[in-house]
Amino acid sequence: MSKARSTVLAASGRERTLEALGDSGVSRETLARLEAYVALLLQWQQRINLISPTTIPDIWTRHILDSAQLHHLRPDARRWADLGSGGGLPGIVIACLLAEKADGEIHLIESNGKKAAFLRHVSTSLALPAVIHAVRIEDAVPRLPQTDVVTARALAPLTDLLRFSNLLLKSGAVGLFPKGRDVEEELTTARLNWHFSSRLHASVTDPEARIVEISMI
Repeated sequence: MSKARSTVLAASGRERTLEALGDSGVSRETLARLEAYVALLLQWQQRINLISPTTIPDIWTRHILDSAQLHHLRPDARRWADLGSGGGLPGIVIACLLAEKADGEIHLIESNGKKAAFLRHVSTSLALPAVIHAVRIEDAVPRLPQTDVVTARALAPLTDLLRFSNLLLKSGAVGLFPKGRDVEEELTTARLNWHFSSRLHASVTDPEARIVEISMI
């Protein structure tokens, strides 16, 4: 793909995403934070691998809107936890959406030191309500406060996500986990090891993708 075509695709994706978020009631201040985050993400991407290079032309739809839709499913949730945050997807996007809530907060767990440093830099630069935990998920989860929603994107199969988030789910949190076309197979496998209730939400960015909503019973 030529650089010119990549630029056009990125611009059109940005416009569509900002329009979609604006139509859903997201403020101009929040949209500005998201734009600043994308700029920092692309800047740091030149030094460390935060997202797949092939997804950069479609960064607004593939990453920003795809992450923001999780918040849309639980707009009243105040405290979130994002497991394996990587470059901040969906964690930083959700933090941007929580920034105007007086008591909104998200805990980002990322054991990779360089990625955790990036998350801290973004959080500080944009004054986001994010707490960064640069440790393993297994070490961070037991120390987290009461959580409303736990999420993870492109991290592990569902059965492993339930193992990582079990303590949070048992304490009343809801899990929101984006999944692809193999979601039914992952649900079947997870039910061999866990008892839970689930609901599937259609993805606004990919007709073959689903968001699995999990609650423990």
